[in-house]
Amino acid sequence: MALKDLISRNEGESSRSRDDARKTERPPPENPLAPKTRTSNESTESGSKPASFTPMQLGPSSAHSSRSSGSINCSNSTVSSDAVRDVKAEILANWLHTKQEERVWTFGDADEGVFMKKSKGSYSCAPFALQSDGTGLYEAVTELNVRCAMTVNTRVIKYILERTQAQYVQIQTGLRLQVVPDFEALPYCQRGQSAAFVASRGILIVWQDDPKLTLERAEFIINCLMRMMCGAEYGYDAQDLELEKALGKNPMVIIEEYDDGFYSGDGQEDEQRDMKMWQAAYCGLSILLLTAAIGSGCRQIAIEEFQAPKHWLRLLFLICIPAQVWLSLFFFQALVGNLAQICGPTHQMKSNSRYYSGKAPRKINRDTFGKPLPHVTVQMPVYKEGLHTVIEPTVRSLKQAISTYELQGGSANIFVNDDGMQLLGAEEAQERQEFYDEHGIGWVARPRHDPKGEHGAKPFVRPGKFKKASNMNYALRISCRVEDLMAQQPRGEGWSQLEENALYKEVMEAVMTEHEGEAWADGNIRIGDYILLVDSDTRVPSDCLLEAVSEMEQGQEVAILQYSSGVMNVTNNFFENGITFFTNMIYTMIKFAVAGGDVAPFVGHNAVLRWEAVQKIAYEVTEANGNKYDKFWSEETVSEDFDMSLRLQSVGYIIRLASYKGDGFKEGVSLTVYDELARWEKYAYGCNELIFNPLVYWLTKGPFTKLFRTFIFSNMPLASKITIMAYIVYFAIVIVFSVLGNIALAVLRHRIEEENIFRGLWTNMKWIPLLTIFLGGISLHVSQALLAHFFSWPLEWGSTSKESERVSFFVAISRVLRKFKWSFMFCLGMTATMITMAFALQEDWRIKELIAVWPMGTVVVFHFLLPIVLNPQLMTFTW
Repeated sequence: MALKDLISRNEGESSRSRDDARKTERPPPENPLAPKTRTSNESTESGSKPASFTPMQLGPSSAHSSRSSGSINCSNSTVSSDAVRDVKAEILANWLHTKQEERVWTFGDADEGVFMKKSKGSYSCAPFALQSDGTGLYEAVTELNVRCAMTVNTRVIKYILERTQAQYVQIQTGLRLQVVPDFEALPYCQRGQSAAFVASRGILIVWQDDPKLTLERAEFIINCLMRMMCGAEYGYDAQDLELEKALGKNPMVIIEEYDDGFYSGDGQEDEQRDMKMWQAAYCGLSILLLTAAIGSGCRQIAIEEFQAPKHWLRLLFLICIPAQVWLSLFFFQALVGNLAQICGPTHQMKSNSRYYSGKAPRKINRDTFGKPLPHVTVQMPVYKEGLHTVIEPTVRSLKQAISTYELQGGSANIFVNDDGMQLLGAEEAQERQEFYDEHGIGWVARPRHDPKGEHGAKPFVRPGKFKKASNMNYALRISCRVEDLMAQQPRGEGWSQLEENALYKEVMEAVMTEHEGEAWADGNIRIGDYILLVDSDTRVPSDCLLEAVSEMEQGQEVAILQYSSGVMNVTNNFFENGITFFTNMIYTMIKFAVAGGDVAPFVGHNAVLRWEAVQKIAYEVTEANGNKYDKFWSEETVSEDFDMSLRLQSVGYIIRLASYKGDGFKEGVSLTVYDELARWEKYAYGCNELIFNPLVYWLTKGPFTKLFRTFIFSNMPLASKITIMAYIVYFAIVIVFSVLGNIALAVLRHRIEEENIFRGLWTNMKWIPLLTIFLGGISLHVSQALLAHFFSWPLEWGSTSKESERVSFFVAISRVLRKFKWSFMFCLGMTATMITMAFALQEDWRIKELIAVWPMGTVVVFHFLLPIVLNPQLMTFTW
């Protein structure tokens, strides 16, 4: 009752403050969910700085959506949710202010205190007078739009700021914290650093998404300052830092010591990277074995032909040799590769070569680089994933990496391609907009798929069987249009960042007007020098951006830097753990092959792309209305990542695999057998459409696609071409290697010191039953995807589920029957046919031999078991 009484007493004041806020709100636009236009006194980019303070950076934000200030009606037994939020903000503000006073971080001056966000434009302050003290701090924090902020005022900070005119203060080796001239410049600072010194006031302002993290971050900065200025005996010592890291309490990333520059000083020269030839040797040996095996069969036929009467028609079997070579190639490559993993060299997995990075690059330094560090855009396509369960944890991981990069002297922004916002309800869509606004995220949302114009003013088509590529193309198209219009504006020498921000706002409004309300967009959607492409369920290392930028700057021929990934488990059920093992196995195999000289793959996420290279391979398309625009990702194939990789390599760029971050990059895996099966169908369909045209086009265009012909005649190494073609048929024969492959994997991981050999053998062997059932039960589904492409049947895939779902046994069994009814009908039909062929026919026609029955028997059994045995929702028997 005490909390309710407190809320009741506070509601009157909260209501008055909300009424005041409503009076200053802008009138809503026609569409209540479309982004609002910011007034002239609002900031256009919280991540950029005024021209008088820092060089111009990428980054104005167009407009932030205003927060709805309505509250839920309450009865005698239910209090308003807004009132609860306001009281919590008051309590947390006063608690944090108490901690501030305990640490003597305040002198009680007018410009000192704590801010806790209640809603957009409304903060609880401690002390309360901070809200109207006339210093402009409250207005600056409000415009900065952070969740929690606190001032830190000590004599040490004043002493340091009085004796420096620099735009930053070095707080640790390689890390520097920004200095803004006054409160008016605070909204234009780099928000990712989560702190800033204010030179005119001699104080530090720290902000975070959580009060406790705000407190810890401030303490970390002060201790780092003492250690930097006075030595390790002051502030934290080395043991304290290790303890903080072990406990996971450190709110600011601990950056290990590293060299501060390059020998040349500009970061353009890389170490000599040789071409490894191990994989070429393995490929040659595989072809030798393949030739010997097929040649021995041809030899036997030739001997029989000369000894028997001449039946020349038997030689027609030679027509089948190309297909036999195609299907047998991966078998021999896997056989040789497994033997190489057991007894071949492994030192190349910890060194650098043309296509592989086993060691981190020398990091570039802003002072010796000769120009501003490259701007990085983190591009994240999303759909209907949960905002707080999936998207928010990923954003927090990305913001930590951006914070580190900004402290190292760089700049970055997050660009979300939201394909679900216009499909959600008004409340959920508004919540997403407010979340993006609070975290300084730029975003673009396209309309729903509406080819007949039933839900909008005009028809709109989301092209592609898998919508990710068209989603990214649409967002990039909006961004490029903004850049084109901004490029038409002449800029003189005195052009300031504020003028750039105003121009960006004007151009964004013009672009939105061109689309007539079709597109929704807000924030900073400009593309930097490099794109870090991630999924909505990704985790990235805190110190990854500077290393990625350094490697890309050193190797100008690298178009994509693909990072090896670990797995982020969500449910820890047996199916997810089995797919986790399979994913880790694939990445280990890929690292071994690429380290030996093979071409690196591009898997479509956790990769850094060179924007200049992506623009170079873009192709122009014309819409039905005559408008022309550049398309970057292929919407005609479901394997847009493989297509991008081949096009980049065909024009002379290379793809590089980096493994020096270990499992720092993490990705989600399929949580259900439905999603994993769809992934394999999409993979089979994509590989087939990259090579073959549909049958209807064979007479006019030939059997092979233009992309495949370009790939065959490109300057890519021959061994890599053979490996890629062999890899494409991998899904058809992978079960053959269950024994040798698992032994070789355990030995390899032992040799590169990743895992004990006995533990590795046990881990590998225990998942053989699951993988055998899964891989044995997908042939029909994969064949369906292949036939769908050949015969041009319509087939589409949705996004993979990112969240676990708890359903009862009966709901799960109904889903299985609905989704696998045709598989079960096939299994029952084939079972009846096999029984009939074995017992119901006359003796001479019966088929009982094991060698004849076994293949179809395994297909039937595994296809029947797949949706049942590998379904945790069924096997846990939850009611």
